Amino acid sequence: MTTTNRPIRRALVSVFHKEGIEVLAEAFIKAGTEVVSTGSTAKRLAELGVKVTEVSEVTGFPECLDGRVKTLDPHIHAGILADMTNEDHAAQLEKFGIKPFDLVVVNLYPFADTVRSGADEAATIEKIDIGGPSMVRGAAKNSATVAIITDPNDYALVAALIENGEGFSLEERRWLAGKAFAHTAAYDATINEWTAKHWPKPLTVEQPTAEDEPEVNETKFPAAFTRTWDRAHVLRYGENPHQQAALYLDPLNQDGFAHAEQLGGKPMSYNNYVDADAAWRAVWDFAPQIAVAVVKHNNPCGLAVGATVAEAHKKAHACDPMSAYGGVIAANSKVTMEMAESVRPIFTEVIVAPDYDADALELLQTKKKNLRILKVSEPPKSKTQFRQIDGGLLVQSTDLIDAPGDDPNAWKLVSGEPADEQTVKDLVFAWRAIRCVKSNAILIAHDQATVGIGMGQVNRVDSANLSVERANTLADGANRTKGAVAASDAFFPFADGAEILINAGVKAIVQPGGSIRDEEVFEAARKAGVTMYVTGTRHFFH
Repeated sequence: MTTTNRPIRRALVSVFHKEGIEVLAEAFIKAGTEVVSTGSTAKRLAELGVKVTEVSEVTGFPECLDGRVKTLDPHIHAGILADMTNEDHAAQLEKFGIKPFDLVVVNLYPFADTVRSGADEAATIEKIDIGGPSMVRGAAKNSATVAIITDPNDYALVAALIENGEGFSLEERRWLAGKAFAHTAAYDATINEWTAKHWPKPLTVEQPTAEDEPEVNETKFPAAFTRTWDRAHVLRYGENPHQQAALYLDPLNQDGFAHAEQLGGKPMSYNNYVDADAAWRAVWDFAPQIAVAVVKHNNPCGLAVGATVAEAHKKAHACDPMSAYGGVIAANSKVTMEMAESVRPIFTEVIVAPDYDADALELLQTKKKNLRILKVSEPPKSKTQFRQIDGGLLVQSTDLIDAPGDDPNAWKLVSGEPADEQTVKDLVFAWRAIRCVKSNAILIAHDQATVGIGMGQVNRVDSANLSVERANTLADGANRTKGAVAASDAFFPFADGAEILINAGVKAIVQPGGSIRDEEVFEAARKAGVTMYVTGTRHFFH
């Protein structure tokens, strides 16, 4: 039986990160492997007892340009790219006096680490590796005879195959080549992400666009979208147990909810991440006010602001205590002992906050051992959202409370008397809160807290009915819609949705307006003496 294994007699090693290289060094020494290396890598291998040939001895040319040119030479790249199963390639190497490599070990300049460190542009550019990716891609292309290693986790495997003299099979070399191509593709994508942000298209460069297309913001929507993410965690399962899932992180950013520090509880699940991220975004819509959100299935079942975080939580929970069971709690302020005590008797999957008082954290850790306790130091910063569709990716700017119509000073009064100060506060609260409710969305609020939420219905009438029902189904039978305010994430297409809220007793409504039947809706509010404002801005959330 013909074997495709190729013993590793000669290796090229050039790594920025030296961790774990001791494993390879020991194997090289035991097997008598000829090792060619560069600069600091050669020095480290020599310290470990490896007999090393410097690259400059092979090329006959010293490293130059502050290390920018070391391996870019035919004596190196021909040795990497020669397919030794090809007799003509072998003959050419012999003619030019070049020896082939059986193994190439490379890891690249830490571009992403440099960006995250806050380095200036010049320092960042210096960490764009040129020779490294060239060697990696060359060796990966030539997997017919060369093994390429870019992952230090593979060092132990390499060492074992060096020592036993077997080397990698063709199948194994191809697998390593695939990993290598993924590595350089991700590296280049990271560089592209940085250049797209820092080197946008100059205004002087004009490119024609189709008449029916808006002008393109190249920084947000480049012609080729090459973002990359690194796998951080494989999750137990996805949205359902039969689905697989993993969490990936943006290599250029080390903040955001995905980097939450877990201080207690079971591992995070796919649904935990989705719900907790939604809750985390919701509470920061109200900063600098103290806010708490209770979220279930990516929808708020309670949202409130308060003088203290404990007060905000109690108000948010009171909106819909039944739905809060098994939900996620987010606070945009430090969790105090008072809040922890109120959370303690409630079955909660996740709690996320910027920080915790020591006694509050101890109580949650000891009395609610399964509760996932997350600490996220920074508010949400993402300005871009992604959604995969079959065969494509939709990209949009993040919906924030930053549109012209989000400013209450820009609202237009279309019915009733101008709202008093407290009513305006509640309307502003309701308008901000509606942003995080799935469309169609209707929200009823009082005292800067939700009291009824209708979400995700296929018509606005059903959402209006649901919000009233939720507001008036507490055990004490209180009518919480009377004297409250309401918000709608988009216009009322007919007067019927608004009339449900009016008949339930709300005193003021804020909505985008823009329906061809706006006057019918306004007239319904006028007849009832209900204050109504239109914003000219909508907040769909699908």
